[in-house]
Amino acid sequence: MYGTERVISGTIIAGPELEPLEGYICIKNGVIREIGEEHTSSTNIIAPCFVNAHTHLGDSVCKDPSLGNCSGFRISKDLDALVKPPDGLKHRILRETSYRELVKSMKRTLLDMIETGTCAFADFREGGPVGVSALNDALQGLELESLILGRPLAPEKPLQVVLSEVKRVLLHSSGLGMSGANDMNSELLREIAGFTKKQKKLFAIHAGEKKRDDIEKALSLEPDFLVHLTKANKKDLKTVADAGIPVVVCPRSNFTTGVGMAPVAEMLEAGIPVAAGTDNVMLNSVNMFAEMEFLSKLFSLSDRQVFKICTLNGYSVMGLQSRGLIEKGNKAKLMILNGNSNNLSGIKDPISGIVRRARPSDIISVLHS
Repeated sequence: MYGTERVISGTIIAGPELEPLEGYICIKNGVIREIGEEHTSSTNIIAPCFVNAHTHLGDSVCKDPSLGNCSGFRISKDLDALVKPPDGLKHRILRETSYRELVKSMKRTLLDMIETGTCAFADFREGGPVGVSALNDALQGLELESLILGRPLAPEKPLQVVLSEVKRVLLHSSGLGMSGANDMNSELLREIAGFTKKQKKLFAIHAGEKKRDDIEKALSLEPDFLVHLTKANKKDLKTVADAGIPVVVCPRSNFTTGVGMAPVAEMLEAGIPVAAGTDNVMLNSVNMFAEMEFLSKLFSLSDRQVFKICTLNGYSVMGLQSRGLIEKGNKAKLMILNGNSNNLSGIKDPISGIVRRARPSDIISVLHS
């Protein structure tokens, strides 16, 4: 694309309100130079790419634990047994996995992201500095924007030892992504959060996934964003909204682990910025079409709200507010869908069509500038 001009015609899902318009986009050197309205016979649907705002890509080393083929481990409905550090299922598997295999497995998942229309993601990267390094290596040569949010490998050690490890994690990451406020000593966690902010890095944390008793603790750390809030009540949501803290929800993951569904409609009503992520790769693919359809069919949300949650809102949560929009002057981060595929042929509303029924096979191409 660079050095050349490219014109794409079709129905364009443009601007902050995602208003469909018939016309063309002119792209040069990876930047949208012009958007024009005109009649076209093209059946293309040109839409913003997805943002997968919460992943655990290290889980790529074991994608089907329920089959019992990953070192004999089997999936459990007990969330702590699945993911709680240091001895949850995923952490035991990660300890047995070589660096080379970890990088290879994550790279395959990153390629799957690209193929399924995602151009940016935020990952909670376990494994300390080595874990962060592995994801950076997996990203080599790929056109994906990322937030890598690492964490210390052994937070039970003395404060200065932990802070030294956090400092090394932060050297090559966007910040920290912690498992939960109940998973480590509160004072130590507060020191870690404060240190991270002094380094001008992001601090994010899971909260209210299995129980709500860690929400207040998480909020006291003044995180840049929270993940889950499955068990949040109205008072919690008001506090989160008043603090201006975004929330990333992971409905498919929460359904799979049996912890319930996040009150997404209530979050939006309270004025909380909401984005979505696919969470643990061991439980779900990174296919955001599937996440979007799940949100659409299980929650009382409009199709436009759902599409925003899975695209533009993710950029906002990740601090990339100026990107993602299909607007003149923005980088071209687009997925071009075949509106005449056997699946999409005959749809009347392109946003509803994408949200409720589109799938990766409907993608013609993905542009990552």
